[in-house]
Amino acid sequence: MNIRIFTTSTVLGENVTKHMGLVTGESLIGANLYKDMLGEVKGVVKKKQSQYEVQLGEARKIAIDSMMEKAEKLGANAIIGTRVEYNNLGGSMGNTIMVTVTGTAVQVTATENSS
Repeated sequence: MNIRIFTTSTVLGENVTKHMGLVTGESLIGANLYKDMLGEVKGVVKKKQSQYEVQLGEARKIAIDSMMEKAEKLGANAIIGTRVEYNNLGGSMGNTIMVTVTGTAVQVTATENSS
């Protein structure tokens, strides 16, 4: 995949030539998250990467990859206005965290005076 992701609504030195639409990606982190996180507090204090951080990173990557695949299917070469959200589903889902990534799939081209 050769899709570039931006949190901004524009791409410096490039023009958005076509808006393809909203793209999203989601991922879930399992129910033992809080138990694992409490067991890793010692690692966080010592500046080590905790299992909690690893799991969040993996979930975020899965969500981003899913969003990129959807953008690619639409014919986009970039995603602008990208946002990442973390939500505790609680209730019947236990301590499950959902990572949601959203953005706008677009086609961008270099401006004439950019080199």
